[in-house]
Amino acid sequence: MDKHLGTLRSCYLFKEINEDEIGKLLHNVECMVNSYSKGEIIATEGELCSKIGIVIEGAVEAQKIYASGKIVTIDKLNIGNTFGEAIIFSNTNKYPATIMSSNSSKVLFIHKKDIINLCSMEKKILNNFMNILSNKILMLNRKIKNMSYKTLRQKIAGFIFDEYKKQGSNTINLPYSRKETAEHLGIPRPSLSRELIRMKEEGIIDFYKNSIKILNVVLLEDIFLE
Repeated sequence: MDKHLGTLRSCYLFKEINEDEIGKLLHNVECMVNSYSKGEIIATEGELCSKIGIVIEGAVEAQKIYASGKIVTIDKLNIGNTFGEAIIFSNTNKYPATIMSSNSSKVLFIHKKDIINLCSMEKKILNNFMNILSNKILMLNRKIKNMSYKTLRQKIAGFIFDEYKKQGSNTINLPYSRKETAEHLGIPRPSLSRELIRMKEEGIIDFYKNSIKILNVVLLEDIFLE
């Protein structure tokens, strides 16, 4: 566990807590590290969630797998990211999506009762845990807002504007690949590419690979306020 303490500092749950303190806190609770190979399932949709997971090596994905065989990536979790924290204390504590390893990865699991113990031992962890939950709620609200948009163009503009506000820059780096962004928005990838080209031709944005530069914020905002 000691070799992962530096990595755990990048996890928001342990924000403002040094490595020595993290080590002492984890020494007082039960936790385990599991290794996964690429494509291996970590948790299946509908499975009971009794632990939170922290990615300490590699990356994992939250996916919706449909009966038709279609797979949609909902979220990609990198080193320091957590999963399960938003459902572990709910009445229906079941995974809403399948968690799968994107590549060779390692996940640290902390049981529900030990999360409570950690929050009792260290107020910073309690505060950080509340912040994580609040951010999850905000993200869910953004997704609900995205679903309320009537047109594909509004969905894309709303997504770009949200990233602009989040990153605080007119030049934003997309958190996903073009394919993952399309899946995140629930639209076909070719449709996403065509609309980005149209917005570029209209002087609203410019883009290169996974970077988008907003040329006219007012015009961008007007799209989803229509």
